[in-house]
Amino acid sequence: MAARNYGQYCGVVRALELVGERWALLIVRDLLVGPRRYSDLKNGLSRIPTNILSDRLKELQGAGVVRRVPLARCGLVYELTPYGRELEDVILAMGRWGFKAMGEPRDGEEITADSLTMALRTAFDADASRRLPATAFTVHLGDITLVVRSARGTLDVVAPGRGPLSTVLPAGDAENVEFAAGPGLRALIAGTIGPEQALRDGVLQVLDGDPLLVERFSALFHLEASVAA
Repeated sequence: MAARNYGQYCGVVRALELVGERWALLIVRDLLVGPRRYSDLKNGLSRIPTNILSDRLKELQGAGVVRRVPLARCGLVYELTPYGRELEDVILAMGRWGFKAMGEPRDGEEITADSLTMALRTAFDADASRRLPATAFTVHLGDITLVVRSARGTLDVVAPGRGPLSTVLPAGDAENVEFAAGPGLRALIAGTIGPEQALRDGVLQVLDGDPLLVERFSALFHLEASVAA
């Protein structure tokens, strides 16, 4: 199935043959957020040529990573198979590793709802969530809005209009805060600035709710940000 053959009998080699082609893991990343139509995937990966997207989807289907299924009110969508969902830990680990080398955004780099969703899942501290009260954050970053809910060690991230919230916690049982942020949100997650400085410097702007809950956001979402020497 794979375009590449490395000539070695090794699990890492097989993985690269299945998902190592350009764009393949980003398609998997977006499908980890939820089922997507072809147009959703194309819009979320704006630079992927349509022929490459079609080829990658066919390859991933052939590998048993992705399947095409009917979904009510959406028509045919692509979703990960159980085998494909096993890549979640791999994607999250790559996100943690890559975060260390991200630096400031390059010219022309964009953030999508799906990439931000996976970034938050990557940074989520489940142990902190078990210790802290249930909290709902409404996060605005440019044109993106996400509802982020943490309770009892679990996380739910949904872009309004893309699907229902799960039953992580019943409505009304969480403390709520709504804030707007920019790319500087990375500095808060990296711990290079604290919650008070983020608010003072305008990295975050609380629109509704208790500003003290920004400190809770910082406790729930954090990642190591520097490459070890």
